[in-house]
Amino acid sequence: MPSKQDILDLYFMDARCKLIDIAAFLDRMDRFDGEPDYRYNGFHEALDALLKPGDQSRAQAVLNTLSDQSEEPIPKATIQGASGAPNKQSGN
Repeated sequence: MPSKQDILDLYFMDARCKLIDIAAFLDRMDRFDGEPDYRYNGFHEALDALLKPGDQSRAQAVLNTLSDQSEEPIPKATIQGASGAPNKQSGN
């Protein structure tokens, strides 16, 4: 069974890199004009879920925040591919 020290030794630098990448993304968003869309709001909700996961694991909380929770299929796809976050304003 690995220890917390083993986990730090194995994964800290990768997690550190991803955290810096997220900070750079947020800085980029702050520097440019215009209004962000639903994906940016979803990103912030995912960050909140990361910090306060509740009863779920952090990974599950973030994934649930960024996943479409609707159960009814849409009649027709409007785009090809996924956007990475649900558009709560359009119901998708």
